[in-house]
Amino acid sequence: MSRRGVNLLLALAPLATLARGSAALADSAPLTHAIAMHGQPALPPGFTHLPYADPKTPKGGRLVMGIQGTFDSLNPLVVLGVAPDAVPKYVQQSLLYRSADEPFTAYGLLASGVALDADRKELAFEIDERARFSDGRPVTAEDVIFTFEMLKAKGKPFHRSSLGRVTKVSAPSPRRVEFELGDGSNRELPLVIGAMPIFAKHATNAETFGETSFKPALGSGPYAVADVRPGESLLLKRRKDFWAEDHPLTRGLYNADEIRYDFYRDSNALFEAFKAGLYDVRIEGDPTRWMTGYDVPAVHDGRIRQETLHFDTPKGMTGLVFNTRRPIFADVRTREALGLLFDFEWVNRNLFHGVYRRAGSFFSDSDLSALGVPSDAREKGLLAAFPGAVREDILAGTWKPSETDGSGRDREQARRALELLMAAGYRLREGVLRNAKDEPFAFEITVTSRPQERLALNYAQSLSRLGIAVSVRLIDDVQYWRRLSAFDFDMIQWTWPASASPGNEQIGRWGSANAARNGALNYAGVKSPAVDAVLQALLGAREREDFVAAVRALDRLLISGFYVVPLYYLPDTWIALARGVVLAGRQPAYFLSNELLARLPAATPAN
Repeated sequence: MSRRGVNLLLALAPLATLARGSAALADSAPLTHAIAMHGQPALPPGFTHLPYADPKTPKGGRLVMGIQGTFDSLNPLVVLGVAPDAVPKYVQQSLLYRSADEPFTAYGLLASGVALDADRKELAFEIDERARFSDGRPVTAEDVIFTFEMLKAKGKPFHRSSLGRVTKVSAPSPRRVEFELGDGSNRELPLVIGAMPIFAKHATNAETFGETSFKPALGSGPYAVADVRPGESLLLKRRKDFWAEDHPLTRGLYNADEIRYDFYRDSNALFEAFKAGLYDVRIEGDPTRWMTGYDVPAVHDGRIRQETLHFDTPKGMTGLVFNTRRPIFADVRTREALGLLFDFEWVNRNLFHGVYRRAGSFFSDSDLSALGVPSDAREKGLLAAFPGAVREDILAGTWKPSETDGSGRDREQARRALELLMAAGYRLREGVLRNAKDEPFAFEITVTSRPQERLALNYAQSLSRLGIAVSVRLIDDVQYWRRLSAFDFDMIQWTWPASASPGNEQIGRWGSANAARNGALNYAGVKSPAVDAVLQALLGAREREDFVAAVRALDRLLISGFYVVPLYYLPDTWIALARGVVLAGRQPAYFLSNELLARLPAATPAN
C-alpha cells in the first residue's frame, strides 16, 4: 500500500472508532424519549403534555417572588458567590427535564432522544434540531461538552465529584454527544448529566467561569434576563422566539410574561412585604406565622389565599448540626448527650402550636426510613464489613429520638445526658461542665434568622442547666454562606430535604471526600468508610429492594453517628398565594413545581 494510502487510513481511524462506538451503543440501547432511575418512565413516547400541567392555562402577567438575603452573582453552579436559581431554572435548559409526578424520571427536552445501555456504562444524547439559544444559534454537542468540562473543573463539589466519574466524552456529530461512565456503578450519573443546565460555548468565558458575575448566561430557555439590580432585584422577561413554546414538556408551564425576584434583608421584612402585596408566592415554614401571622385583612378579604399541600415524598432532616471538625464535638457520646437535652415536646407545644412531628430519620414518612424497622438481610450484608458502625438498638429498629415530660426541665433526660458526658471525660464542677484539662464546655450556634435565633436561645438555656455555655450569634446571609462554605462554625441549624429517589446529592452531604472540600454540603464533617461504602451501594442498586436497603443502611449509620440534634418536620407544605395567582393544572405527586404558577387574567367588570 502506498504511503498516501496508509496516511489516509490513519486519518480515518479515529472516525471509524467513533462510528463503531456509536453503532455499538445504538445496537445495545436505541434512542428513547426518557430514562428512569428505577423501573420505566410513566409516560409513553409521543405524550402531549405532563399529566399535572394544563395546556389551556392562560399566559401573561407578572409573577413576583420574594427571597430572603441578597446576591452577588447570577451563577449558582459555582462555589464563589451567592446566586439565586433564576438563570438555570428559567433562562437555561437541560438535556432532560425531571417530572414532578414520578420518583425520578427525566424526559428529553434539549435532547430529542437518549440512549443508555443496560449496564449504564454508555450514554448518548441526540440534540433536538430545533433547539436554539436566545441569539438564534443552535444548541450543539460542543455546547454540551463545554458545559460538562466547565462544571467538572469549576463547578460546585456535587458536579465535580459526580462528573468526575465520566471516563470519556465525545461528539460523533454536531447533534450527538456520547459519554462513557466507567464501570456503571453510579447508576444515577446519566440523570445527573441530563440535568446539567447547558451553557453556550460561544458566549461563555471559560477563564472566568468560576468567578462571580452579574452577566447572565446565554440560554435556550423561555426567559431572558431583562434587568439586574445587584442585591435588590432580578427581572426575567419571556422570549418571543422561544424554540420550545409548544414542546410537550413546556405546555402549561412557564405561564407568566415576566418573573421578578425581589430580595429582602431578613425574614420579618420578607413577611411584611408579602402581607403588603409586594410579592405573590410564599412557602411558609414557620408554624407561628402560619397559625397567627395570617390573621390580617389581606387574608380576610381574599387578597391572600392559604393552601396546604401534601406530597408523597420523604421528609428530610432539620437539625442542629455538629461540626465534628471541632474537637469539642469529636466524641459521639458528647453529641448524643446534647441531643438528649433538646426538649421537643416543650418546644413544639409552646413555640410551634403543636404542628411539628419529631424528626429522627433522614427520610421520615417513607419506606426509606429506618425508624421502627429492624434491619433485613440485605442491610446486614451491606454493613457486615463495618462491625459496630451501627448501634444494636438502631440496627434492631428499637431506637427513637428522646421524649421528655414536656416541662422544659426533664431531670431524667438531664441525668442520662450527664452520664454520657462524664463517660466522655467531662465533670461538673461548681456549676460548670469541664473537660480533663479543666476547660469549660462552651460553643457558639450561628443563626441567620429570628426564628432560628429563638430556637437556639431556648436550646442554649436547656444546656446551661448542665453547665454548658452556649452563645448564639445572628449574622446576615452573606456572612452566613461564606462561613458555611469554609465550615467556619460550631453548630448551625440546617435542613437536608429528601427526595423519593436519594442519589448523588447524598455523597455531597455525607461523603468523606467532601468533609474538607470548601463549598460542599458535608457540614457535619462526616468521614466514615461505612457511609462511603453504603453510598456506593445506593448509587449502584439495580432493583428497588436493594435501593431501599442501601438507603435504610445509610439512615442507620447517620443516626448512629449522632451528627445532628434532630429537630422536627412538617408533614405538609404550606403555601400562600396572592389573589389571581394559581398553581395551574393539578398538584404533582412528588414535589412542588413553580413552573405551574400562573396569573389569571383580571375579571372584566360587569356593565
